[in-house]
Amino acid sequence: MEPTRELGEQLYREEVLAARAMTPEQRVLAGAALFEFACKIAADGIRNQYPGASEEEVAQRLAARLELQRRLEQCDER
Repeated sequence: MEPTRELGEQLYREEVLAARAMTPEQRVLAGAALFEFACKIAADGIRNQYPGASEEEVAQRLAARLELQRRLEQCDER
């Protein structure tokens, strides 16, 4: 089955409706889970880029990337 624009729009609407139905507490937990998932993906990318990196080095590089992102967002706010 080939994805269609209509299917994409339907899935998006369902996600929006599900988000609107969440309590504030559920939203906070969902945000934390999404952040953790994104960090795992980024760490996997770092491991791929630096195959010999230890877990400590991966964590340090991830922290550096997160700090860079934070600084870039601060520049955008100005």
